Parts: sequence; structure tokens; C-alpha cells
Amino acid sequence: SNNTDHFLLLIMDFSRADTILTEAIGTITPAAQLVIWYQGALVHEVALGFLDPEAKTRPVTAETLFDLASLTKLFTTTAFMTLVEQGVVSVDDPVRSVLPEFSGVRPIQPYENPLDWGTTVSVTEQAGTVDADKVTFRNLLAHNSGLPAWRAFKDQPDADSAIRLALGTFFSYPTGERVVYSDVGLILLGLAVSRLTGSPLEETIDQRVAKPLRLSAHFRPAAPLQCPENIAPTEFCKWRGRRIAGEVHDESAWRLGGVAGHAGIFAHASDVAALGQSFLDASLLQRETIAEMTRLQSEFENIRRGLGFALWSPDPEASSNPFSRATFGHTGFTGTCLWIDPSRTLVVALLTNDVYGGREGRGIAKLRVQIHQEIVKSVDAS
Repeated sequence: SNNTDHFLLLIMDFSRADTILTEAIGTITPAAQLVIWYQGALVHEVALGFLDPEAKTRPVTAETLFDLASLTKLFTTTAFMTLVEQGVVSVDDPVRSVLPEFSGVRPIQPYENPLDWGTTVSVTEQAGTVDADKVTFRNLLAHNSGLPAWRAFKDQPDADSAIRLALGTFFSYPTGERVVYSDVGLILLGLAVSRLTGSPLEETIDQRVAKPLRLSAHFRPAAPLQCPENIAPTEFCKWRGRRIAGEVHDESAWRLGGVAGHAGIFAHASDVAALGQSFLDASLLQRETIAEMTRLQSEFENIRRGLGFALWSPDPEASSNPFSRATFGHTGFTGTCLWIDPSRTLVVALLTNDVYGGREGRGIAKLRVQIHQEIVKSVDAS
């Protein structure tokens, strides 16, 4: 049967997906990497586009690093779950058991709009308060804590004051009432990981996730204002007054010194796919832990969440939708995504820097769905 499997791998044809991705270069995104694992083997890898889309003299390679944005959350969550497995902490512990500053009754109010600075977002019409003492790590991981999606960390004078803002934040809805995907919750999780280990977050993720899986993934790949050689640039940041290259795109992570639980890791697609494959192999975490992380923990409208993971969505425009209902993964704002489909033993890592052209009128959502549809067709046809 091994020979048959090997033969299947040889005849798998991902040319349709490649064509769609090639056509997207220069129109939707300047650069991209796609890595596909199937039945535990690397079956496809492609790197396309240019790091300098205007001059086109620096082609993307398999070693090009991309700003993973919120795929960082999977690294933070995985590091936290290694601590859970060791009995250092439980997902049902209150957050204040590790971060005592995160305690007390706090108001529900609108939060700053990350996509339209100067305006606010109201999650609920309800006035009222939330008791931070009752919020657990499970709530942070399932994004139903009541925390706002975002706070204006970028407007704080330094990293310490940004950390104080996270620990002292108001809430935006009653805990458990709905699902609001929250950077703030994962910033707190990152702070908790650091407190629990007594080491900086980047060291903990390196020791507990990157090194065991032999990944080159890391925070802060280059000093600001240098021109890093092989890192995909992101957008021209009006706030920082420069094209972002080699420093984190996310303003909150930048204010936190480039290292945060929600964003900041740079890696290539083979790193991201290897992290994904570790959840099929149970090579880093135990099967019981993975089952708990990928089980439905919270649901609101079409949003379904596990612990740290987004789960399959019935929304046909969601990037998970072409895969099976058992699928879990994550997306990142810069144009990245990782999806793991256990029903097909399939891992797909697609990294782009489509935010290069700015935040308006982006084509990444549609592109992801098209590419995932073609990959699924190819796998099912073989």
C-alpha cells in the first residue's frame, strides 16, 4: 500500500491552484508561498512574486519570511497548551490566577475601531459591567471573554503602558454571551505564558514550539529601518511614515516591542505547514489536548471557535469552507492562513503580503477560497 500512496503523490496535480495564485501576483498580492502536506508528506511547494514589486529584481524564494500576523496566535496557544499538559496551569483557571492585575468589576463600553481610527465599535447595546475575576483562559482561547477585539495600544507612550492597558482594559460585552475575536485576549495569554515560565514570550515559543519542530519562525527578524534581504514587505504605514519591512505590521505588536501573543512572528510557509502537521501527528501536543483544542468551544452566527483555533465555517466566503467540517486553522491580517483538514489528512499553508497595497478593497478573501477549492478538487480527484 505504501507504493500506491507514493504513486498517488506523484500524480496529484495542483496546477489549477498554481495558476490562480500566479494570476494573483501583481494584482492581489506581490508575493506568495503555498505549501501542501497530504497524508503526512510534503506534496507541493511554490514561491511566487517579488519582494520589490516595482523593480522585480528580488524574487520570492521558499526561504522568504512573511509576517504571519495572527497566525502568531497559534504559536502562543500551543506554548500555553504545553504548560497545561505539564500541569502548570489549567484552561479553566481564572486569568487573574496568573495575572492578578486582571481583576475586578469593569464597565462594558465601545472600543476603538482598528480599521477606522478615531471611531468606536459597540458590540452590545447593553450597559453594565463584567467581573474580570471570573474570566478564564478558556474564555480567552475561545474568544468569548467579553474583551474588546482591539485597543489603541499604538497610542500608548511605551510597551509598559501598553501592557498596563491590556491588563486594565474595559469589556465590550458580557462574558460568554457571544464570540468577538480579540487581539486583547491573546495579548493577555502571551503575558500569562511569560509569567508562568519566567521567560520572555519569544524565548518560550522558541523553546516549546519552534525548536522541537525545527522551525525558523521567530519574532523581530530585522532591526527597524534596515532593509532586510529576504522578508516580504507589508504596507506603507501612515502612522509610522514608512513602508514596513522586517518589522511587525501590527501596530499593537509594534508598540509592545515587536513581541506579543497575538502577532509578531515571521516565518515561511514550510514552517507554518510543519506546525499544522504537528496537530495531525500529535508530535508536540497529546491527542487528547488537540481534540479539546479542535472541539467546538464557542459559536455565534457563522463564527465557530475551538481553543486558539478557528473551526470550519458554513459561510461559503470563509477560507475554511472548501475543506471538511472537521477542519481547523487560522488566518492573519497581512494575508496569511493555515488550514488543517483531518478528514483528508491535508495541511495547507498559504502566505501572502497582500496588505502591501493597503487595507481597502483587498482580494485575499476570495483568493483563499478559490485556491482552497482547487486544492480540495485535486486531492479528492487523486
